[in-house]
Parts: sequence; C-alpha cells; structure tokens
Amino acid sequence: MTILMPDFDLPDSMALRPLRRPTVSDAEFRAAMSGLASSVHVVTARRGDERIGRTATSVLSLSAQPPAILVSIDIVSRLADLIARTGGFSLAMLASDQSEMADAFAGKVPAELRFGRGNWGEWPSGQPHLRGAVTALDCEVIGAMETGTHVLFAGAIIEAETDSRLSPLMWHRHGYRDLNGVD
Repeated sequence: MTILMPDFDLPDSMALRPLRRPTVSDAEFRAAMSGLASSVHVVTARRGDERIGRTATSVLSLSAQPPAILVSIDIVSRLADLIARTGGFSLAMLASDQSEMADAFAGKVPAELRFGRGNWGEWPSGQPHLRGAVTALDCEVIGAMETGTHVLFAGAIIEAETDSRLSPLMWHRHGYRDLNGVD
C-alpha cells in the first residue's frame, strides 16, 4: 500500500519503528475498537471562503497547562491540509440529539451542504463555531505528529463554550448511543 504524503510541512513527526510481529486484520481492529465508547465530535477548519469538517471520535484531552486537546485527522484529507495551513481548527462535541449532524459530516451529506445543517457561526479567529453542541472549542495548533496515515494535531484551546444541560452523543458498537446506552 502506498501512502500519499500531504503537500504541507508538519512541525514535527513521530518515526514509528518497524513491527516485530504482524498486526491484527482491519476487521479485527474495527471489531475491537467498536467496544471503545467515544464521544462524537465535528472537527472543522476555515481558510478564506472554504469551510470543511469531518466527524471524529479520535479526540482526547491532552493537557491542562496549556489547555489542549489532540485530534487525529486523515493525512491525505482536505481537512488536514486546511488545519496545517491555517494553524487552527474548531471542535464541537455533539449533543445526544445531533446524530444527523454526525452523519452529515461523516459523509452522508455532500461536503458543500454540511454547513447548512445546524446553527453555525464563527469564532473570533474565523474558525467555524457550532452552536448547540455540548462543548465547542476554538483551537490553535501547537504541535503535530504524522503517524503514517493520520496527523495528530495538538490544539491549544483559545475559546470554549459548554452547555452543562446537554448530554454527549456517544459512538459504541457501530452505533450512536446516549450516556444511558440508548440508541
């Protein structure tokens, strides 16, 4: 398999050592990871008039000082390119009633129509801001690591908005759930 490299420079990279043993198959990996319950997010970026976003579950809290998160984005995607070029991105943790938004940004709606769903504004940075999410963040890229097929972007949280009345949308066993496990 040939990995296409992006046409942008990454601040840092993580050299992965050669494996000593074979890995599990793609099907085994997907089955194993389906047991990992994750909150569902939409990661977005903007450059000029272009806005792009994707649904993501590979998101984690990185540090409290500085306040930062880590997101994993497909290295050959337009989203990774925009994040690298602009040095920023936004993230919205979707609420339990926003599964249609998750589906739209997962590719079930054409890219040019995705931002027509939901209540979108802009952060002061110009990055897209989804209103009505559990948590919405505006992030400045403070580091990145290329891992072969993905880029891990570390984003310092510059702006944050949280609605503690909302519950997050979860992804578990190939389907959406709320915190009570209800579909």
